[in-house]
Amino acid sequence: MSLSDPDHDLVAAELGRDPTPAEAALFENLWSEHCAYRSSRPLLSAFDSEADQVVVGPGDDAAVVSLPEYGDDAEETYVAMGVESHNHPSYVDPYDGAATGVGGIVRDILSMGAYPIALTDSLYFGGFDREHSRYLFEGVVEGIADYGNAIGVPTVGGSVEFHEGYEGNPLVNVACVGLVTEDRLVTAEAKRPGNKLVLVGNATGRDGLGGASFASEDLSEDAETEDRPAVQVGDPYTEKLLIEANEALIDEDLIRSARDLGAAGLGGASSELVAKGGLGADIELDAVHQREPNMSALEILLAESQERMCYEVRPEDVDRVAEIADRYDLGCSVIGEVREGNYVCTFGGETVVDVPAEFLADGAPMNDLAMAEPEQPPRDRPDAELDAAFDAVVASPNTASKAWVYRQYDHEVGTRTARRPGDDAAVMAIREAGTGLALSAGAIPAWTDTAPYEGARAVALENATNLAAKGARPHAAVDCLNGGNPEKPDVYGGFGAIVDGLADMCRDLSVPVVGGNVSLYNDSVTGPIPPTPTVAMIGVRDGHDAPPLGVTGEGTLLEVGARGGALGGSEFLARMGGSDRFPALPADAPATVEAVRTVANLDSTLATHDVSHGGLAVTLAEMVSAEAGISATVEGVDALFDETPGRVVVETTDPDAVREAAGDVPVRDLGAATTSGELVVSVGDERLTRDAAGIRDLRAVIDDELA
Repeated sequence: MSLSDPDHDLVAAELGRDPTPAEAALFENLWSEHCAYRSSRPLLSAFDSEADQVVVGPGDDAAVVSLPEYGDDAEETYVAMGVESHNHPSYVDPYDGAATGVGGIVRDILSMGAYPIALTDSLYFGGFDREHSRYLFEGVVEGIADYGNAIGVPTVGGSVEFHEGYEGNPLVNVACVGLVTEDRLVTAEAKRPGNKLVLVGNATGRDGLGGASFASEDLSEDAETEDRPAVQVGDPYTEKLLIEANEALIDEDLIRSARDLGAAGLGGASSELVAKGGLGADIELDAVHQREPNMSALEILLAESQERMCYEVRPEDVDRVAEIADRYDLGCSVIGEVREGNYVCTFGGETVVDVPAEFLADGAPMNDLAMAEPEQPPRDRPDAELDAAFDAVVASPNTASKAWVYRQYDHEVGTRTARRPGDDAAVMAIREAGTGLALSAGAIPAWTDTAPYEGARAVALENATNLAAKGARPHAAVDCLNGGNPEKPDVYGGFGAIVDGLADMCRDLSVPVVGGNVSLYNDSVTGPIPPTPTVAMIGVRDGHDAPPLGVTGEGTLLEVGARGGALGGSEFLARMGGSDRFPALPADAPATVEAVRTVANLDSTLATHDVSHGGLAVTLAEMVSAEAGISATVEGVDALFDETPGRVVVETTDPDAVREAAGDVPVRDLGAATTSGELVVSVGDERLTRDAAGIRDLRAVIDDELA
């Protein structure tokens, strides 16, 4: 860790002296890209974050939105939501890197006073045919499963993508939602001088030192060995105790403000907590409970040991907080108090840090970087034989079954999961509000690699359509914006384009973007990642009885939504070769999403499934089972593999009701559901037939390789 010369000079000018070693390390981490968003913050004003339902917007550990109340007995309920990246750690140590990503985002929810109820994971790796990609994939999934299952928070949705751009730098983006009420809501803004700062949870060790700094630089060729000390080590059983202790502390109204210890450890959490309140602190580093001997001031300040929370507590409540911590077998240290003035840390009787808290937490200068406009690819369409193209697209690891992944997750703990992983969106029963809470998360890197701006718009529309297909109205979103080295103009240009595209579509859909995370410097010896805007979006519906994905065999099939007339970014081109412009998105995206939602809620609707990655070919294949098949007619190869989002296939007993509900949104006849257990698709003069068992075998490529 080292503070750059320009930053050192700026700090020295503010302090009127050279910073101490501990101060320099603290500034280096808190002013890193990972913490200060020095390259991305100038772009983030593009997002609209305000709406009637927004209770706490960007800037806290997590966002909070209110839910609509359905039913006479409904109570006002808030949802806390956040998303976190743990990309570099998951490359160096896939198991611990992913596991601690789960732990970190759950603690972000805890710090708002909320109880976590669901997780989603959006994962991105290099080519599935590469041994190293499969090694990372297996380790990451195991880490998420072991941690999430142990703490009792169900992993209910997400996505998995394979793309050569992630070969040297995978992405692990984890989102969490939790429930809280107005009287239990806590923020990360210190309230009053004289209140104590109390550290609760695991003892502090030397793991994760410099994690924020490590996450703010390109991965080197020897990162797997050289950077291992920067990866935290998780303990999910302590996290479970911390979840329950946090509930007990909130029950007794003992917490004035709270901050999770994540990036930059104790130094980051405590300085940000008091800075948000316009205050300072006196911190006694010797008082921190430690698990390793002879730790230095710098190590205690910056270690990112997991399962720790920093609480602001009234002096008269400190003993009760300690009693509750002891009840849950958690460590507890009174490490200092909130004060007027500077952020001061002492160690061994000497002052090692004495700086203005707001300057430390918010004083990093923003970067002014060059940006090059992304270019659209040329149109170079391949000639492809229908049967071979269908099999290649349906059997692609990107569109194939992800059952191997979600079988490892406990997705029903908590008894709220009404629609499980594998559907367009998960649906959670929020019985307190009489509400079904739908969750969708992910991105499709082939789209944003082809056309960053339009691809990001499509990612937002795709997630909104997933929610609408289960009858939910999009309500709010958080994003995890992943990019390569922003000092490269073409990389920064692509990153800027995904920010604008995501912001524009969310604004069109009236979906406030209430928080998120930025991860840059995802660049390695193999090159930069594709610009990747992971969206985690929630939707709301009256009740939680959403239509299923699979056909029943009893209805007519219709396609609702407009096609885009191009194959750019499609799995068809990825498998068969060639390039194309990105498809045109619907002219009226809000009307499209509302039409899908209305159709999904019709009594005559038997099944719904969105059309996106892999096009109609994958959608129809996924809707078939041994008990129910499909007979469909599609105009041509383009129509079969077009991936334009904002579309859904509906099985209905009343086609006229679907057309009426769709209004001006296009509706096409596709055919009918059958009881044959076969998919039969007529494409021009050709006819394609696959039985359910054959489709299952095609889609089992991940299971076959890893089971």
